[in-house]
Amino acid sequence: MERKRGLKLVAIGGGTGLSSLLAGLKSFVGKHNQGIGIDSLSAIVTVSDDGGSSGRLREELQMLPPGDIRNCMIALSEDSTLLSRLFRYRFGGSGDLAGHSFGNLFLAALTEVTGDFAEAVRLSSEVLASKGHIYPATITDVHLVAELDDGREVLGESQITAARRAIRRLRLEPEQCLPLPLALTAIYEADVITVGPGSLYTSILPNLLISKVAQTIADAHGMKILIANLMTQPGETDGYDLRQHLNTVRSYAPEIKFDAVIVNNRSISDEQARVYAADGACQIDIDANLDDQDIPVIGADLLDEGNMVRHNSAQLARVVLACTENFSRNRPELAVV
Repeated sequence: MERKRGLKLVAIGGGTGLSSLLAGLKSFVGKHNQGIGIDSLSAIVTVSDDGGSSGRLREELQMLPPGDIRNCMIALSEDSTLLSRLFRYRFGGSGDLAGHSFGNLFLAALTEVTGDFAEAVRLSSEVLASKGHIYPATITDVHLVAELDDGREVLGESQITAARRAIRRLRLEPEQCLPLPLALTAIYEADVITVGPGSLYTSILPNLLISKVAQTIADAHGMKILIANLMTQPGETDGYDLRQHLNTVRSYAPEIKFDAVIVNNRSISDEQARVYAADGACQIDIDANLDDQDIPVIGADLLDEGNMVRHNSAQLARVVLACTENFSRNRPELAVV
């Protein structure tokens, strides 16, 4: 029998983790004859970055940081297109353009032309023929504020990362940040909602702190999946295992009840472990067990090949959709028929 419809999937996060997941999921968009397909793919992206090219544009033009959103647009575009290559291009040299990416400058120019960052993101996605919708988590000029374990309060994502200290509490400034109504609608109507992978305090939690986002995830009837990061973040999550990552998310968004947690179960190489340990990072426990939490832990080999520890986009997407297929057996509205 044929499928009645594909899934509506919303991925929430930021950084390289979110773009990696989207790159894998896009190959399932519009497919209905090969297992579970995706009819609608949306990304909710954090906009708290204040470093690098994004930080410079944010300061000079008083716009939201485009970097994570640019990466998501590229991830959802056709890899072979000239435009996607242009959006990846980063200027060299030592002049004013040095370090800026073409994609960031394009988004900045389109924001000035339209007067609306969200509209600039939508139009840019159309130019790239993206296989999904991309929404900034908020259009408010928001900054991260962290209270560190030594009592200091640090403003800005780049300063939090540079501090390399454990975080007692994270908040947004201003605390009341409004989400895009279209983003909330996408979340509420989703059959599947993924949170992560990405840096816990700078990619995942900032989205959940936006007003109404966590509650809308909780109220949605779709499957909720937490995707664990591969490595700890130096200073911020030293020694955190899977349980501590999950409990931290719950402490900020207790209303969300996750249906599954996806974790990589393949050890990184000895050489990778040595290189990352020199920077203060280690692999998150691959023998995780959350039986007492009544949440299924889905372990799989999710490592990409190469020197950097990264998710394999295609494998991660397949595992997400496999989780969905299992979940749908008890949810007729999601079932393949």
